[in-house]
Amino acid sequence: MARKYFGTDGIRGTANIHPITPDLVLRLALAAGRHFRRGEHRHKVVIGKDTRLSGYMLEPALAAGFTSTGMDVFMVGPIPTPAVAMLTRSLRCDLGVMISASHNPFQDNGIKLFGPDGFKLSDSDEEAIEALMDAPAEDLAHPTKLGRAMRLEDARGRYMEFVKQSFPSGLTLEGLKIVVDCAHGAAYKVAPEVLFELGAEVIPIAVQPTGTNINDRCGATAPAVMCEQVVSHGADLGIALDGDADRLIVCDETGHVLDGDQVMGLVATSLAKRDQMRGPLVATVMSNLGLERHLKSLGIDMQRTPVGDRYVVEAMREMNCNLGGEQSGHIVLGDHATTGDGLVAALQVLAVLVEQGGPMSTLGRVFEPVPQLLQNVRFDGAKGQPLDHDDVQSAIKAGEERLAGSGRVLIRKSGTEPVIRVMAEGDDEAMVGAVVSDICAAIESASR
Repeated sequence: MARKYFGTDGIRGTANIHPITPDLVLRLALAAGRHFRRGEHRHKVVIGKDTRLSGYMLEPALAAGFTSTGMDVFMVGPIPTPAVAMLTRSLRCDLGVMISASHNPFQDNGIKLFGPDGFKLSDSDEEAIEALMDAPAEDLAHPTKLGRAMRLEDARGRYMEFVKQSFPSGLTLEGLKIVVDCAHGAAYKVAPEVLFELGAEVIPIAVQPTGTNINDRCGATAPAVMCEQVVSHGADLGIALDGDADRLIVCDETGHVLDGDQVMGLVATSLAKRDQMRGPLVATVMSNLGLERHLKSLGIDMQRTPVGDRYVVEAMREMNCNLGGEQSGHIVLGDHATTGDGLVAALQVLAVLVEQGGPMSTLGRVFEPVPQLLQNVRFDGAKGQPLDHDDVQSAIKAGEERLAGSGRVLIRKSGTEPVIRVMAEGDDEAMVGAVVSDICAAIESASR
């Protein structure tokens, strides 16, 4: 069943333009509140947000909708997405809501929903909520049963203690100098404070949110400034989070960037040495073939899923795994969290660094990446779907045949914009480039 509002990670779009308007967000809250109103207990929902200006518009609309269904609302202000997942369970809430568009620019925003178990909603839950959104808002709370909205003042402290508990108790960060880039986002306070409390010398950057500078030339999607600061300060490593702090990118002391694949490889290697790796590592179709080969050398299988950390988590739960993630930096530590948590993942990297003594440039190069190239091709949806064109399918088939046995081709349509992502990887870099170029040319031709 095609979904009308929900994409691969909640509902997302440009703020104050459909679907990210107060009207639709109110309808979402009315629908989600009714869907999760089960039993006679006092129902509760926790609402967090990142630092976007539009969060001030969406938060009260959500609160109004939930209180109308009889839910009590805990508003926790700017806080990472994984903190909302944690608080949903800790507060015994029926629902958790994060107002964020993650790594997108400030003008975008979105809504992510978590069930009472702290996990993102299933497709069936999202479909049920969508059906209620488009139906009349019936069965609302009696005036005597309306919910209350209140601020939870110690939410940040609760999350910080939760994060610190994921770091081995016998270790300390004393003696380490760490640059942390918070993307002017949700972790602008908690990330530097956690690292400082664990003993590190912290150099925080991008920690002055204005409401319009989140992810602006900073954070996990733009780590260049972090890398420069690491080198100029002589730091041991750099940590970059995105706007809602559910993803992590690391750089070593030379300023070299380590993506999510290298982080997963490092953590998996450490877990395997301690005989604590449970099940295969779950990664997406985007993860580098070099990671898969490295894991195989350790006797660890790798299970691939569609792009999206929700699919990674679903597979991890099905197979009882404790490590998964995405090349983009969503790292899921199943022993600690129910969703990607950039800060928890960073502490696992730091634990390896402390235990093995570094340097990060040696530890972090876990495997040699296979040459991989990704290009985005924008198309006009009004003119049809270029992937349906015979010439495009022929180009894709030809590329797959050229890389057969030594690489692979991955073509996927974006779930949030009219873009087709063309990726190829293989041992022959020149061939990979030629394959991607030919397929992109065919898509562009079919889009005219």
